[in-house]
Amino acid sequence: MKNSKIYYSVGALLYCPANNKSIVSSLVNEKFGRHFSLALCLEDTIRDNCVKDAEEILVQTINTLFLEKEHKNFFLPKIFIRVRHHGQIPDLFERFGDSRSLITGFILPKFSLKNADPYIEAVSSVNRYADQKIYMMPIMESPAIIHLENRVPILYGLKEKLDCAEELVLNVRVGGNDLCHMFGFRRNSDESIHNIKPISNIFADIITVFGMDYVISGPVWEYYSGPGWLSGLKQELKEDRLCGFTGKTVIHPNQIEAVNDNYKVSQKDFEDAKSILNWNPSFPSLVSGSITRERMNECKTHSNWAIRILLLAEVFGIHDNPI
Repeated sequence: MKNSKIYYSVGALLYCPANNKSIVSSLVNEKFGRHFSLALCLEDTIRDNCVKDAEEILVQTINTLFLEKEHKNFFLPKIFIRVRHHGQIPDLFERFGDSRSLITGFILPKFSLKNADPYIEAVSSVNRYADQKIYMMPIMESPAIIHLENRVPILYGLKEKLDCAEELVLNVRVGGNDLCHMFGFRRNSDESIHNIKPISNIFADIITVFGMDYVISGPVWEYYSGPGWLSGLKQELKEDRLCGFTGKTVIHPNQIEAVNDNYKVSQKDFEDAKSILNWNPSFPSLVSGSITRERMNECKTHSNWAIRILLLAEVFGIHDNPI
């Protein structure tokens, strides 16, 4: 499992069309707060005949942010570019010039066995001359992984390819809406995607294949206003975390706080995690009652959980409520 906080730090990833001209003002004035990441999208949010214009606006946005940052102090999130195809990665990175230092990585949509190699090579190529590590975040949303007869070999084939550039894979992401689209599904604000069995089964397979070696982020929640949107989001976030997801794609600033709160660590978990990882080697037993004496801690079987809890606490913080 990942044991560095960088992989857990993407958190709430706010999606924004790359041609949004107001994003610089929003960031400079910290309109979205100080605890989120940003995806500037050139794919599904942009009409096919508007891609070139969107690229120009994107380059101008990054260059303007770079200049603003030189003379004003404001929170700058991790910035990712969601591309349409692998060729945009080296092209845009070159066009950003010195401003490329603001880019954390690229999001790779519809990641499949057909495009995996050129995507990975494109990200690897920009890392050869970048001043900082440039990450990739592939999205598991290709229609190819829906069919049971092909899903397992495809997922393991994709993992084998990613493992060759494992240090550059910041997160693996899932495309809940794209997968739902193939069936004509859409959940209401009081329904969780984890209750849509064909989709949750795909998620389970993705987590089974990738979850022991990569951090996997949760699917987008469509609702940001109206009756029940927040309670529905909180319930799905609870299920996200239980199923092995860390972080979530968000499509509106209203969702950011709920995502960050969900991944805060309880004081009870925090104390137990510290106890497990600081187990006294002279103790004859590897089993002990928890700090609150209400559950069992095992040094061996709970160690990966404990590492993850301490990393989440470092990134998201600890709930205020006492033990």
